[in-house]
Amino acid sequence: MSSSQPTRNDFRGEPAPAWKPPAIGDHPIPGHRYTSREFFGREWERMWTKVWLLLGRESELPQPGDWQMEEVGPESFLMVRQDDGSVKAFYNVCQHRGNRLVFHDQGSADHFVCAYHGWAWHRSGRLDWAKDEEDFPQGSPCRALHLAQVRCETFAGFVWVNMDEQCVSLREYLGPIWDDWSTYPIEKMRRYLARSVRMPNNWKVIQDNFNESYHLRAVHPEANTSIEESYKDTRFDMCAEGHSRMIMKSGMPAKSLEGPRMREPLISMLREWDLEPDAFVGREEEARLALQRQKRELGPARGYAHYENLRDEQLTDFYHYTVFPNFAVSVTAEGFHFLRTRPHATDPERCVFDNWYYAVDPPGVTTPVFTPAGTAQRGADAQHEVFDYMEKSLGYAMDQDMSITSGQQLGFRSRGFRGAYLSGQEARVRRYHEVIDEYLDGKRPARAG
Repeated sequence: MSSSQPTRNDFRGEPAPAWKPPAIGDHPIPGHRYTSREFFGREWERMWTKVWLLLGRESELPQPGDWQMEEVGPESFLMVRQDDGSVKAFYNVCQHRGNRLVFHDQGSADHFVCAYHGWAWHRSGRLDWAKDEEDFPQGSPCRALHLAQVRCETFAGFVWVNMDEQCVSLREYLGPIWDDWSTYPIEKMRRYLARSVRMPNNWKVIQDNFNESYHLRAVHPEANTSIEESYKDTRFDMCAEGHSRMIMKSGMPAKSLEGPRMREPLISMLREWDLEPDAFVGREEEARLALQRQKRELGPARGYAHYENLRDEQLTDFYHYTVFPNFAVSVTAEGFHFLRTRPHATDPERCVFDNWYYAVDPPGVTTPVFTPAGTAQRGADAQHEVFDYMEKSLGYAMDQDMSITSGQQLGFRSRGFRGAYLSGQEARVRRYHEVIDEYLDGKRPARAG
């Protein structure tokens, strides 16, 4: 091979390629979008039933018959591992008289037996037994009925479903996110935090928050000690598929602080990688590149073989994605901060927010995992906790975010609110609402050819 030819590692020092940006209008965002039952109903029928939704975790379905159940709005979905290793998804409803089949989060079964009349549905979806099957004038239900199936695909270790039978593939729906996430070993990460909270606000209030960083200095002032939150030094991307990406530099004192001096957690980050913080006094901005070089050199021996696939900036910086309509995630070289919002079944001013964290689990590493809610013992999966807002903590940063949402919901009810007045760096919020309205107006979704 000629020495002039690029090698597979030439990409490392280059920034991530830009996404092709969509045109953005000046669509208004009035308060009734967050309070109106009529608008809430239109969202469900025209948008939620047409999009890909990230639900279960493949690794939690290791054997045939293993299943998970998750609720989104008024619907409940069963995701079941099949004999051939695939995963199928069904609506969690008996086809006899409409009873829900399961009410727990997960389990394992050959059959789902309806508690009402005992009908037994095989994990493949077929009906294997019904009492007095000869007593049905229209013929035996065992030959006629099947659990209602939902389009289902797996990617990045998760199970995704789409209620639209004519939907495009998950890869086409995700667009550039598919390639971005494929560089991380997300499917191998272990869950170390799983807290779900019932919130007193519309689901979009939380998603709006994750579509902008304008609030960081006011709501998360401590983050400025190691993350550059200035919009002038932050990368914002949007794509035609409706998703967005924000890349925030980390591993050095933020320029927005008074004086570029070393603070926590940057000090601990440097020491974790055998770098002495005092060595960067007077040249603090060099810490980020030093961390990248040190991770590149020491990472493989510490079990982080996937560093080979990452750009230098991915070794330190935060890649924050919002996946339309209800999922956001901050991806780092070592973790996947899962942020998902699910609408209430009937009330537009309530929702469920999931604050979960997945981390790389290198072999032989026994040090605690640092999650967004504190440390966790490595090697032990987090138990799922579900509670009401203010009942317990979600973790410091998420408590800060959620403290804003209830006040916003109150403000959206006011006739004095004249609609959002957005800065340029909040363009992702405007684009997000434009995509919602494209579904409501029938301009989306794209259909499979």
